Amino acid sequence: MSVEMPFAILAEYERLSLAHQAGVPEQIEAPGLWRGIAFRVGARRLASSIGEVNEIMVPQVLTPVPGTQPWLLGVANVRGNLVPVVDLGLFLFGGATLIGERTRVLLVRQGNSGSVGLLVDEVSGQRSLTLEMQSDAEGEDDPRLQRFVERNVRIEAQRLGVFSM
Repeated sequence: MSVEMPFAILAEYERLSLAHQAGVPEQIEAPGLWRGIAFRVGARRLASSIGEVNEIMVPQVLTPVPGTQPWLLGVANVRGNLVPVVDLGLFLFGGATLIGERTRVLLVRQGNSGSVGLLVDEVSGQRSLTLEMQSDAEGEDDPRLQRFVERNVRIEAQRLGVFSM
């Protein structure tokens, strides 16, 4: 076997991969289709736009910030960037999030000022909302969430709040 043969195979794999990447599924680009990341805070199911969520991480060691609210857990060093991490359950509902196997931190974009980490009970994956689902949306009745939840939709018999910081 020559040295050039494995290189040629790898080059062909790269060519095929790049050719496949260009073909984005039509549904992703469909007009009116909203895509988001679904998560749970306490008993409440929410979803943030996929464009707002930079990353999903497991909770890591935080550096506490003295003199702050109890819901500001501290700052995390994420690849050299200091990111404040907020316990979303404590912030919204007054109950601390218990760290467990499914607990995650969502890194959410905050305009041009960087990101903030939101500690949530679990992330349940990606969700898509069609125009029909969005037109049937309900308003938010919980005053603690009205500032952050734009609308509520039903997906598979579950109420899902569309959450935005």
